[in-house]
Amino acid sequence: MSDPHPARASESREDKRTFFQKIAEFIHPGPDSRAGLIETLADAEDNEIIGAESRVMLEGVINMADLSAGDVMVPAPRMDLIEIDSPMDDILATVIETAHSRFPVYEGDRENIIGILLAKDLLKLQRAPALNIRALLRPASFIPEGKGLNDLLREFRGNRNHLAVVIDEFGRVAGIVTIEDVLEQIVGEIEDEFDIEEDQGDIFGLADRTYRVSGDTSPERVAEAFGVAITPSDAEQEFDTIGGLIAHEMGHVPRRGERFELAGLSFTVMHTKGGAVRWFKVAPVAGEGAEG
Repeated sequence: MSDPHPARASESREDKRTFFQKIAEFIHPGPDSRAGLIETLADAEDNEIIGAESRVMLEGVINMADLSAGDVMVPAPRMDLIEIDSPMDDILATVIETAHSRFPVYEGDRENIIGILLAKDLLKLQRAPALNIRALLRPASFIPEGKGLNDLLREFRGNRNHLAVVIDEFGRVAGIVTIEDVLEQIVGEIEDEFDIEEDQGDIFGLADRTYRVSGDTSPERVAEAFGVAITPSDAEQEFDTIGGLIAHEMGHVPRRGERFELAGLSFTVMHTKGGAVRWFKVAPVAGEGAEG
């Protein structure tokens, strides 16, 4: 004889919770809001059900739902672009100095982005010198500024294009966003070859007798290392980092390749990230001796 209520029989077979588990869930229902869910994750960490890193990542996933491409993009003024008609030496210099793997390429006007150049594709010119940069370009992906990060991450995974050009409501280039920018909302800042642990030092000697100095180094530490006196032009200002001091003296966020002289030292920006200088190349200014 057939069961007159097959759906109930199916539910009975699939629901393997005990009677006491059902009662417990009825008395202590799960979180009904995002804040409640985050609080539950904090409780899970306190009870050693999950680790601290897992909690941070899960909170990142939850909070990412409220973020858009415009929240994490590199703004247009700070974009590192390549002009299609630039000499090859200039292109290679840009690739080496910035250490990026992908570059938007424009023609004529910076707003006119015609494709994406992968740094590794430049190696093809070694085998086939007849090729030109235009032949190496990949199609550029354009997305609106309000595109959600969840959708963007899904798109990056689907098309394997890990850089997108962000367009504002007027159709102008607002910036660029990479898959790294998105993933950092979940896992925190992703370190690259320029990053070091704080306890591993902040000033390194280079082969050409110059030095690589972290932008997070204190001005006092730089002054002591190079035997100079470093004072801001505004004596009332205090700065915790040499990067912050130099940005203040220049009047803007330094860009890669920019050079600034301070206290008899030449600071050249090697690498920036997140709107701040990560590394300077430092050398005494020719003809000036260090103090002390």
